[in-house]
Amino acid sequence: MNSLVIFAQIAGAVALLLFGIGLVRDGATEAFGVRMRMALGLGTRTGPRAFLSGLVATLGLQSSTATALMTANFVDRSMMNERMAQIVLLGANVGTALTAVVVSAGLEAAAPALILLGYVLWRRGATVWSGSGRALIGLGLMLVSLTMLEHGTEFLRSSPQLAAFLPMLDSAWPVALLFAALLAVLCSSSLAAVLLISSLNLPVGLTVVMVLGANLGGAVPAVLATTTLGHSARRVTLGNLAVRAMGCLAVMPLAGFAGQALTQFPMPRTGLAVEAHLAFNIALALLIWPLTGPIARLVCTFLPDEEREHSQGPAWLDETALQTPLLALTGARREVMAIGDAVDQMLTLTRKAFHDSDTAPLAQVDELERRVDRRQQEVKTYLSRLGSSATEDEKRQSITILDYVINLEHVGDIIDRGLAPEVRKKVGLGLRFSDEGYQEIDRMFLMTQDNMRMAQSVFLSRDRDMARRLVELKVEIRKLERQSAQRHLIRLREGQANTRETSSLHLDILRDLKRINAHVISVAHPILDEEGLLVESRLRQR
Repeated sequence: MNSLVIFAQIAGAVALLLFGIGLVRDGATEAFGVRMRMALGLGTRTGPRAFLSGLVATLGLQSSTATALMTANFVDRSMMNERMAQIVLLGANVGTALTAVVVSAGLEAAAPALILLGYVLWRRGATVWSGSGRALIGLGLMLVSLTMLEHGTEFLRSSPQLAAFLPMLDSAWPVALLFAALLAVLCSSSLAAVLLISSLNLPVGLTVVMVLGANLGGAVPAVLATTTLGHSARRVTLGNLAVRAMGCLAVMPLAGFAGQALTQFPMPRTGLAVEAHLAFNIALALLIWPLTGPIARLVCTFLPDEEREHSQGPAWLDETALQTPLLALTGARREVMAIGDAVDQMLTLTRKAFHDSDTAPLAQVDELERRVDRRQQEVKTYLSRLGSSATEDEKRQSITILDYVINLEHVGDIIDRGLAPEVRKKVGLGLRFSDEGYQEIDRMFLMTQDNMRMAQSVFLSRDRDMARRLVELKVEIRKLERQSAQRHLIRLREGQANTRETSSLHLDILRDLKRINAHVISVAHPILDEEGLLVESRLRQR
């Protein structure tokens, strides 16, 4: 019975730790998710910026897995190259280790204050305050869980059974490494595994080995989560797993020596496991950074790009389903999702052409635009023939689908007839934007791509909270466009040559991206209108 009570205490502490990590991640994503994604996308033009963006994103999200998934998605959408992605993940690994240091720094007494402050902010209701409050509550719960872990493992540390078992595990380091890796996979967090290892009284060498295992297992959830993405995204997470595996194999024979060296190193004592976690990831980053290019190419040879087949016609518009409105609407919705993916690809290719000053990707934009036009017309024709047995609710659904597909067609037109010619003009005339102007436009591109992905999710799930966040982003887009135009005019007055040459192009691209966002975000309007959350006019009431 005593053993069951101890097991329940430890399991409950681990569960609270995982819950706290999840709260921090969700809260940070709610409050600063768009800004973090933008910072991650913009922060990969140089190696140091890529490393720093991965580190900062992981400190905010409390999860290198979340950063790895964001990075893999950027690579999948051709918004980041694979070498820079590997550097981002090196920064993410160091970010996780720094999080462990902060959480283990003896701040348990601050937990009640953090939870109280988090609750006050959460009650304020606004997205940024609410998300920040949830993150603070999660951090407070993580500190509480560490106290629970310390009390729960106190009996184990003095247990004669554990004292007899540890020499056996200490003499089988490969088994210990795999056991710790499995623990990290089950927790979906190397941070949780390292903190649990830190709470046990283990021999020095065994502690280092189990930290290595936690690092290895921490890379596995991201690999599993990207199995449905393209090969380029999967190469990013597989490369990170390979890097960690090589590091573990190199350090494991020296684990005893490394552990003794760390105990003698003059630094604030946060526990050998936490210190080994930080030292391993810093050393790995320093050694692997110069080799990220060859590693990316090596992984590419084992997992080459797949041949993508593009459907020439509708894939989900089943003629026999027209007499069953529910089935017909489901097919039409899936077809519109495919059209949205094509429009998203057009936007990605246009940004790539702008970024690389290369018009080659724009040829595919022309082809995709013709496909989008044809398929959206087929959806409209299909829904116009919906069976007479359709209910009023099903008719409203068909109108919502039509509204979204028409907006997607408008977005395709803006890309093909607005953005693509503007990029061709930039390349053809050899125009160069100022550094500030380029970053402002690239930021608008990234936010537009993020909003496109969120609009697809809102269309499919009809989630009210996500729809509300999408509409709130429209205000940010409007502010970003206005601020960029104002900064551009200031640079003009200062007489910057690059700004003068690209003036009309800069403002035209900003205008077109703003128009795209307006069409994309409109998918949220019917959902919020049904809930009575929209107003008729933006005019302030007298």
